[in-house]
Amino acid sequence: MLSEKRIKDLVKEKEDYLNALEEFDRTGVLKKVAPKVRFNFTLDEMLMADFRKVCEAERIPMSRQVEDLIRKFLKEKGVVK
Repeated sequence: MLSEKRIKDLVKEKEDYLNALEEFDRTGVLKKVAPKVRFNFTLDEMLMADFRKVCEAERIPMSRQVEDLIRKFLKEKGVVK
């Protein structure tokens, strides 16, 4: 059984999803919770070529890998859990 503190933490962590479900209950329309947004970066060309090769070889979408790396970095910095 989850503790009350853990439940409160989960509610806070997943607030966007809960709001989306409330909106669905009210309107019958389920909207995306976290839409993807395009960003532009200037990166080293050789670095990106190597990154693309590895991602293709391991069949990992580059954007998902970048998201995972950013998430890991933010966790290390204590920004996200």
